[in-house]
Amino acid sequence: MQGKIVQLGKDTAVYGLSTILGRLINFLIVPFYANVLLPAENGVISNLYAYIAFAFVMYCYGMEAAYMRFVSTLDIGDRKQNFTVPFLSLFTTSILVSLAIHFQAPFISRCIGLNTSESGLIQYAGWILCFDTLSVIPFASLRMERKAKVFASLKLFNIVTNVALNLVFILGFHFRADGVFLANLCASAATFALAMIIVSKNITWKLPKGLYGQILKFGLPYIPAGLAGMAMQVIDRPIVKALTNDATLGIYQLNYRLGIFMMLIVGMFDYAWRPFFLNHARDEDAKRLFSKVFTYFTLGMMSIFLIVSLFIDDIVRMKIAGKQFFPPVYWQGTPIVPWVLLAYVFTGAYTCFVVGVYLEKKTKYLPFVTGAGALVNVGANLILIPMLGILGAALSTLFSYIVMAVGMYFASQKYYRIDYEWGVIVKMAGSAFLLFILFKYLGLEPLHFSSFVVKLLLLCLFGVVVIVIKVVRKEDLQSSIAMLKKPNGKTS
Repeated sequence: MQGKIVQLGKDTAVYGLSTILGRLINFLIVPFYANVLLPAENGVISNLYAYIAFAFVMYCYGMEAAYMRFVSTLDIGDRKQNFTVPFLSLFTTSILVSLAIHFQAPFISRCIGLNTSESGLIQYAGWILCFDTLSVIPFASLRMERKAKVFASLKLFNIVTNVALNLVFILGFHFRADGVFLANLCASAATFALAMIIVSKNITWKLPKGLYGQILKFGLPYIPAGLAGMAMQVIDRPIVKALTNDATLGIYQLNYRLGIFMMLIVGMFDYAWRPFFLNHARDEDAKRLFSKVFTYFTLGMMSIFLIVSLFIDDIVRMKIAGKQFFPPVYWQGTPIVPWVLLAYVFTGAYTCFVVGVYLEKKTKYLPFVTGAGALVNVGANLILIPMLGILGAALSTLFSYIVMAVGMYFASQKYYRIDYEWGVIVKMAGSAFLLFILFKYLGLEPLHFSSFVVKLLLLCLFGVVVIVIKVVRKEDLQSSIAMLKKPNGKTS
């Protein structure tokens, strides 16, 4: 079993290398926007990307999840047929919908509160959605074939191209918000052009009967579930804007993005996790394997939560090349970061708990679970933002993810029971949160040497707790190290 976990770790590391490099590159664009664009412009960009996120769910309508589920078992047809059916479906619908958006851009602009003079941003958004959707199945096929290096390279290419073109369009050609979307469009189109190599190797015109209907049956519940899940991620933006202003939204969004450190962990794990549990679902020790993975994953998430929460105020005040990493106007938003990090912790828990619903094809539960979280998010935002400002928005996101993780846990356990190591997990997570509370109580000054020492001591104390409660057993650690040292890199 330990060998399988090590292999998952290796795949996660490969995805993570490109993800971390890419996200760090992308992260550097945040202070760039903060220094070059006005808070109101950042607010417009944030608001439109929220709508793009919602639209992307509709564009994909569960085809990625359905492809991965059906290609793992090949219940109907072969691998090429299971690739072609969802790809052609997405190709047809994305082209048609993006054409409609292009010609109705002025009307859509008015509907979402933009000026008609900004309808060009809507047109860019429509074609960004089109090219990103066309890349979904090719990227999913790379994950299922465990071609993590190719996947990672293409993702990194997309991010580097996007960031580079941002600099060219904004600094070189003096574009404003339109430069952000034009850069994204060019990067998405270039990425799909490279993904066409994968398409050409997997496409076939001999399609089996019944496959498309089964794929739709599995995938369509992802539309309401995906919309509800996306609402939990982005609905706070338009609510913050409605209850405050564009400048406050800009401050909130840029500080929210500091949760990237936890998002990296969850994202890179998810890339490897779904193919992993699909490939090992029939193993004799599958349930015990999945339980142990969740324990280790929780350890990683809580470690990142503590590290970032303790040092975030130091990070935003650092100077790079003589310039402030974040201008002082944005510092007021850093108190939301720990709560955003915790929200991602529960996102990760949801990702782990989805196993049962996925394997047993019970996707009908997804809309109910994510819908409950979305309702909590909207309701809590409307109540807490007038009381607490942007902190209320961050807490609302956290509450919604807690609801979603708990709901998914019970839905999955009903059909695929896994005995998680709750005793160890609660002690570990509880200790991390108590240390965070102690840190807040101490009120340490950022960028002070004495504060730095105290923060390191708190982290060491968490390490002691992890050792005492035996999150990782000595024999498991020794076994993992031995496997990592194998020259062929293989694990059993």
